[in-house]
Amino acid sequence: MVQLTERERILRTYKRQEVDRIPMLDTAWEGTKRRWASEGLPENTSWESYFGFDRWIRVCPDNSPRFERRILEQNDRYRIETTPWGNTQKVFNELDSTPEVLDFYYNDSDKWEEAKAKMLTDYEDRIPWKWLEENYPKWKKAGRFTQLTVWFGFDVAHSRLTGTENMLIGMYEEPEWVTDIFDTYLNTSLNLCQKILDAGYEFDGIFWYDDMGYKGSPFFSPQLYRDLLKPYHKRAVDWAHERGMVAELHSCGFIEPFIPDIIETGVDMLNPLEIKAGMDPFKLKAQYGDKLCFHGGINAQLWDNIDLVKAEMERIIPVMKEGGGYVFASDHSIPNSVSFQNMTEIAKLAHKLGKY
Repeated sequence: MVQLTERERILRTYKRQEVDRIPMLDTAWEGTKRRWASEGLPENTSWESYFGFDRWIRVCPDNSPRFERRILEQNDRYRIETTPWGNTQKVFNELDSTPEVLDFYYNDSDKWEEAKAKMLTDYEDRIPWKWLEENYPKWKKAGRFTQLTVWFGFDVAHSRLTGTENMLIGMYEEPEWVTDIFDTYLNTSLNLCQKILDAGYEFDGIFWYDDMGYKGSPFFSPQLYRDLLKPYHKRAVDWAHERGMVAELHSCGFIEPFIPDIIETGVDMLNPLEIKAGMDPFKLKAQYGDKLCFHGGINAQLWDNIDLVKAEMERIIPVMKEGGGYVFASDHSIPNSVSFQNMTEIAKLAHKLGKY
C-alpha cells in the first residue's frame, strides 16, 4: 500500500479501514523533550518527526469563567496563584511537577451561578483567531489530523471548578447542580467550536478529557454515569457526527464498567487504556473491537526498561492492530525517565510491529 498522510492514516484507523501502518500518536513531557535534546535529538527538530510519529493539532476555545489570575506568593521553589477557573494552586518550579490545588472558589451550588454567568459572557478572544489564521493553512498543506477540544464533563469540572469531594457529593445530593455544570460547560464549548466552523475552518474530529476512574475502580457507579454524564457525552458525539467529524474520549483510570454505555454514546475511539490502573486491552479488543477503536495501552512505567517495554509491545501490538482500529501510544504520556536511546528503540519497534 502507498504511504498515507498522517490525516489519511488516522481517519482510516477510526473507520477500521486498511492502512500502511498503525498511527503513532503520543505526548511527551517537557522534561522528556529536554532530556532527549541533551542526549542526541537534533536541534530545531521535533521529536515526532525524528522518531516518525504522527501528529494531531488540537484547538481548544476558552470557556472558563475567567476568574482573575493573581500570584499570591512566590519563592525559589514554587508560586501560589489563582487560575481562570477560580482555584488556588501551588505550582512547583521543578519541571514536570503537578500543581497542588489548595482551594476552589466555585466550590458549591450557591457560587455556581456566579461562575455560570461568567462562562456565558462572550468574548471574542475566547477563540485564538490569529493563531488559527496563521497556522491553519500550514496544517492543511502538511496533511495534519485536526481536532477541536471540547471542554466539559466530570473531570474538568471537579479538577478545575468544584473539587473532587464536592462534585462526588453533589452527584448524589444535588444532581441538578451537577448536570447544570455539565450542560453549561458543554454548551459554551460547542458554541465556541461552532463559531470556528462557521468561520470556514474544517476539522476532522473532536476530543475531550474526562478522567472517570482511578486505580481499579471508577469514581462513581455506572448508574450515575448513565443518569448524569452519559447524556452529555452523547450530545457531544452527536454534534461531531452531524458535522462529519469523529469523536475521541480520553479517560484515565479504570473505566471498564462504563464501556458498554460509552459505546452507546457513539464514541469512536477511547484513550489511553491505562494498564497501570487495571485496564485490559486484550479484553477490550475481544469484546468491543468491532464497535470501538483504541489508542494507547502500552504501560508507561515500563518505558525506562527497554527489555520490558519491548516485550510488552510485542505482546500487545499484534493483537490490538488486528482488524484495524488501533493507535500506538503509552497508557498516558511519555515520562522523563525515558532516555533518547530507549525512545529510539521503542519507535523503531513500533514501526516494525505496526506495519500491515
